[in-house]
Amino acid sequence: MSRKQTVTLTNMCLIEDKNGKVLVQIRDPKRYRWSGAAFPGGHVEEGENFHDSVVREVQEETGLVIHKARLVGIKHWPDQDGHRYMVLLYKATDFSGQIRSSEEGEVLWVDKAELANMDLAYDLLEVLKVMDSPDLSEFFYTEKDSEGEWDKNYR
Repeated sequence: MSRKQTVTLTNMCLIEDKNGKVLVQIRDPKRYRWSGAAFPGGHVEEGENFHDSVVREVQEETGLVIHKARLVGIKHWPDQDGHRYMVLLYKATDFSGQIRSSEEGEVLWVDKAELANMDLAYDLLEVLKVMDSPDLSEFFYTEKDSEGEWDKNYR
C-alpha cells in the first residue's frame, strides 16, 4: 500500500470584527457546487505557503488584508479515486482595507449569531464549531452511507 496520495489543498478564513460580526461571501449556486453563505478562501497555489495563500485569497475575494491569521483547524474528506480534499481553517481578527464583492460573490458583514438563520454553504456551522472551539481541530467526513450521507466526525 502506497503512502502517497493526491491532496487538493484549500483554505477558508473566519474574519471577525470587534463587534461580533463575521465576513461572509454569498456564493452563487449557478457557479459553485458549494453555494450559499460561506467564509472566504480558495486554493493553495503550487509552491505557495499556506499562510500566504489564505492572505491572498481573502484579499482577492473581499478586498481586505488580514494580519496574524491563525490556523485553527482542518476539514477534510476522501474525494473520488482515493484523492483527499483538505481545507485549512484560519481565523483573523486583525485586518485592514474596505470590503468589496468580487466574481466569487457578494461579501457582507453579519452578526455571528445570525448565521444559523441564513442560507449557508453545506456544513458551514460544523466548520464554525471547529474554528471557534479550543478543544477541536479537525472536522472530517468518512464514506457515505447507503443513503448517500457523509458520516461527520470531529477531533
